[in-house]
Parts: sequence; structure tokens; C-alpha cells
Amino acid sequence: MAVTTPTGTTVTEVMAELAALEDPKARAVNERHGDDHGVNLGKLRALAKRLKTQQELACRLWETGDTAARLLAILISRPKAFERDELDTMLRDARAPKVHDWLVNYVVKKNPHAEELRQAWSADPDPVVASAGWALTTERVAKKPEGLDLAGLLDVIEAEMKDAPDRLQWAMNHCLAQIGIEHAEYRSRALAIGERLEVLKDYPTSPGCTSPFAPTWITEMVRRQNAS
Repeated sequence: MAVTTPTGTTVTEVMAELAALEDPKARAVNERHGDDHGVNLGKLRALAKRLKTQQELACRLWETGDTAARLLAILISRPKAFERDELDTMLRDARAPKVHDWLVNYVVKKNPHAEELRQAWSADPDPVVASAGWALTTERVAKKPEGLDLAGLLDVIEAEMKDAPDRLQWAMNHCLAQIGIEHAEYRSRALAIGERLEVLKDYPTSPGCTSPFAPTWITEMVRRQNAS
């Protein structure tokens, strides 16, 4: 029997729509990034816009475990409606990179438990979970740095980023760059750490895009700030 939400939309109907949007070419591109789905994200967003916010439907779609359904669930959810433990469970179960990133950026950052989760996740032994903690820390570095130990963060980055697993390394590198961009008093140290560790120095970057190599990233963003 199809599960029906109060608005009348069933999970079965939504899953059928997602199946109809499946594109083998999109799947091939997504799978190169570790995401096991074949739905064009523009079409997924259009579907979410039509469905509007439906928290109950979002929860049911998440429970399917399907990557496209989970991305859609994130888009139609009500971020502030989730409890802390609920988000912790969801994050640990979100292994597709895009689901992980969207969950952190579109839901957790807007949730009242974000700071508590940031602290818990940053210290988690699972590097993928820890990367979510670092993503939330980067958000605070940029928007609400009061109370953060920026020097201490740089100490940890300097000691651990070089040998960190990919997802965690990427998140720590983003934090390093954000500290250098936003906080002039720590810029020289952030640049020095980036130069010494050389993390992502040779990362392939498309024309017109800024390299994720922290010294290049910091220098370019500061240049843009000064030019504006």
C-alpha cells in the first residue's frame, strides 16, 4: 500500500516521477563523483519547487534510501523541524557525497542544533562525519567567528590535514582558506600552512575557476574583496 502524506502525494508517485527523470548520461557523470543516481539536478529542483515544503513526505522519501529521493527530501523538508539525534542518524547514513553536502548545507546549517552537532561531529572518529563538523566550522569562521579558537583550528589543520582522508582533507582545507580570507590577522599563517603542506596544489581546475589550493584561493578572494 502506498504511503500517502496529508497533502495527498504518495511516495510511490514521487518515486515513479524520479524514475521517469532517470538519465543514463547524468548517472555516468554523477557516478564519477560517487553519487549513485541519474536525475538532472535542475529537474530535481523543479520537482521540489512543485511539491513545495512537505516534511512528512520528506521523511518518507528519506527512508527509501534512494539517493535521488533523499536529495529531493532535503529540498522539500523543513530544516528546523528535525531533532538533534535525527540529524545525527541521517548524517551517518548519508554516504553519497551530494546527499551529505546538501544535508549539511541545506538542513543542518539552518537547524537550531547546528552548533551542538558541529562540536560533536568535529571530534568524531569517522572522517566523513568529521568532515561535516569542519564544514559547519567553516560556516562559523565566515559568519559567526566569535568564540572560535582560530589559532587552535590552524594548529589542528597544520598537524592533521596532510594525511587526512579525502573528504575530511577537503573540508579542513576549506576551513584553512576561509580563515585566511576572512581574518587578516591569521592570513600569513594560513598562507604559510598551505604552502608548506601543498594540499590540493595540483588539483585540476577548470578555466575561470579558482584553485582549491589554499594559498591561491586566499590570495584570489582577498584580491576580489579589495577590488570591490
